[in-house]
Amino acid sequence: MPQIIPIKDLKNTSEISDMCHKADEPIYITKNGYGDMVIMSMEIYENTMRQLSMYKDIELSEKQMENGQTKDAKTALAGMRTKYGL
Repeated sequence: MPQIIPIKDLKNTSEISDMCHKADEPIYITKNGYGDMVIMSMEIYENTMRQLSMYKDIELSEKQMENGQTKDAKTALAGMRTKYGL
């Protein structure tokens, strides 16, 4: 379940840092009862960015497949073997 805290609690930076490192997901910050910001540990951020990059690569691959921009695996491997002297 997501953690939600009011913006006034950000004064306790050490406590917030501990919360971020213990949580497996972002912590949502509210201001006047409405969502305002999201904070997370660097580890969670980097994992999220890595996942986003992977999803973008998958989306690109799907578009290439739809447009017929594919190669036969045997031909592609033979080209790589020639290129790299394998």
